Amino acid sequence: MDTYPSPGSFGPTPPVARPLPRRTAIVLRPRFPWRKLLWLGALLALLCVLAMGTGYRYTEVRPGTVAVSVPAVDAGDRRAVRKLESAHRQLAGKLAAAQPRGTYIVVDQTHNRLYIKKNDDVVRTAVCSAGSGMVLKEGEAGRKWVFDTPRGLYKVRNKVTNPIWKKPDWAFVEEGKPIPKNAQDRFESGTLGEYALYLGDGYMIHGTLYTRLLGRNVTHGCIRLGKEDLRAVWAAAPIGTPVYIY
Repeated sequence: MDTYPSPGSFGPTPPVARPLPRRTAIVLRPRFPWRKLLWLGALLALLCVLAMGTGYRYTEVRPGTVAVSVPAVDAGDRRAVRKLESAHRQLAGKLAAAQPRGTYIVVDQTHNRLYIKKNDDVVRTAVCSAGSGMVLKEGEAGRKWVFDTPRGLYKVRNKVTNPIWKKPDWAFVEEGKPIPKNAQDRFESGTLGEYALYLGDGYMIHGTLYTRLLGRNVTHGCIRLGKEDLRAVWAAAPIGTPVYIY
């Protein structure tokens, strides 16, 4: 009697064939052409507008044909307007009268600029140096000096060639030296440059040995100029010339 090996005695059990699943049929339906219809509708609308028009009529409007509603002005308003116009004329007249004429000097100590002007024209612009604003005290309870350049309207009171500086008390206090009893010990030459234009109260427009400091607020109150600018001011400003400092 023949004996047959049992399943699995010589290896894995062979796979059992299974029936294939049924394939589902896919039906492709065409999409509705919405975009084409929208473009077609827009094109038809444009053609209708071009053919029939928009319905609006355009006419040329000439100047003076448009009616503008202007509110009525009563008598009180007219009086107020006339009063304002009169005040304006008076102020304009005062301003014109106050306008300097001829040659005058303007000093802008904020920007350290000096201007020689003739009427409304600027003849020359110069770099200058004005007061430092520093405060100097003589000891704890002594005198005090503030080195500011004054503001306001001044005039050239005197003009001196090769001026000699008479040093005030504060100059010796600043240097830490005793104040001299002999007046001759106060005089110093060459410090103020070639020229000095005196404005009063000890203030001057003069030259300087320290031209590298021009354009800075470093003085004790006077207005310093370079050599060429000082010569121009000297030639242009006779005694009596107005000097406006602000």
